[in-house]
Parts: sequence; structure tokens; C-alpha cells
Amino acid sequence: MQARYSQSNKGNFTIARKRGTGNATVEKLEDFINNINSVLESLYIEIKKGVTEDDGRPIYALVNLATTSISKMASDFAENELDLFRKALELIIDSDTGFASSTNILNLVDQLKGKKMRKKEAEHVLQKFVQNKWLIEKEGEFTLHGRAILEMEQYIRETYPDAVKVCNICHSLLIQGQSCDTCGIRMHLPCVAKYFQSNSDPHCPHCNDYWPHEIPEVFDPEKEREAGISKSSKKSSRSRQH
Repeated sequence: MQARYSQSNKGNFTIARKRGTGNATVEKLEDFINNINSVLESLYIEIKKGVTEDDGRPIYALVNLATTSISKMASDFAENELDLFRKALELIIDSDTGFASSTNILNLVDQLKGKKMRKKEAEHVLQKFVQNKWLIEKEGEFTLHGRAILEMEQYIRETYPDAVKVCNICHSLLIQGQSCDTCGIRMHLPCVAKYFQSNSDPHCPHCNDYWPHEIPEVFDPEKEREAGISKSSKKSSRSRQH
């Protein structure tokens, strides 16, 4: 496999795979990143790996360990815009679903620090956060982008210690996922899918009560590769027929 790296939106990396597969390739990539991180360590910079909370796709972010993410955002956003992000973040962290509605966020505009902001302006600022991969918007609700979770986990744990949710499986910060109705533990959707893989009678890993939620389908690199090969073969076949 050859890996193609693209850096976008200041530190957010995506990796697109070309031909070739297997765990060996992933291990080579991780070794490569570890080698880079050993050099970056003295600069207080690190490439961190994570997965998207909704479908488990791998993501990478270049994280500055010397400054908080909020401080880093100050170069791109005005004081009132940063405060809008903080308000949205608080709503997201405090919610059971990991989402905050645009209505609830916009209702806090009058409380922002700095220059006054109209709701119409705030809507544009929220879209800027989406474009810069700090937030994701789904049907009028906002949650944190995977890039933001990777970069802001330490800040969130320190700033909202009583509201932070953690996955029972991977022990990383959890924004959206599933929870046990009995004992209340939470799990990321990709962790749920992996833990209950091929299990027709899922039970909570903590209290052993029946897990009442639908087991999600998440990103499978092998299936995606096979689908890509199949699609490529069909295109080649059609081009030969013409």
C-alpha cells in the first residue's frame, strides 16, 4: 500500500489508501508516525490518531501540545466568535446525545463576550466552525468534529471534569455513543460494533444486562477496499465495451 497524506484546515490529516492491504500496512504506517512523533516531541507537537465517533473511520490530527486548542483558535476567530464556540461546546458536553441544537446555541448570542453579534452573524460563524472542522452539523444540530475531539480532549477533561463522558471500552473522551439503560456506562458506536461483533445476544460489559440498542454498522477497511476494487473493475469493463 502507498498512503497519500493530505493536510487540511490546519492540522487535520486524512489518509487515502491506494492499492495493497493488510495489518502489515497499518503497522508500517503507525511505525512511520511514531518515528515522526519522536522528532516532533522536542517541538511539543504530535500526530494523534483517532476514529470518527459515528462510523469509526480513522483520522489523524497534528496537535500542538504547548497551547490549548482554544488559544490556537484565537488566531482565526474574534473574541465573540470564540465565546460562541465555548457556549456551543458547553451545550454539547452537557447534552445526553452529544448534540446541541442551533436554536439553543443562537439563544445564547446575547451573553457573548466582546463585540455584539446578531443571530444571523452567529449562524455564519457556526458554519465557519463547520468548514474548519471544529464542528459537524446534522439536521440543524451541532456536535464536535473528530479533529476537535482529538485536539481538545485534554482541554475538555480539565475544563468540564464533572460533565465529561468516557467510553467504557477505549476509555477515551465520548461525545456521542450508546449507554446502558441499567448501569449508565457509555460506549462509542465503533466500540459497540467491535465489542458485540457476531454477537446475537449482546449484554452490557459492566452489569451484564441486555444491551437494548441496535448494533451499528461502522467503517470496515476491508469491505471498503473490496467495494473500491469492484467499482474499478466495472468501470474498466464498461470502458472496454465502448
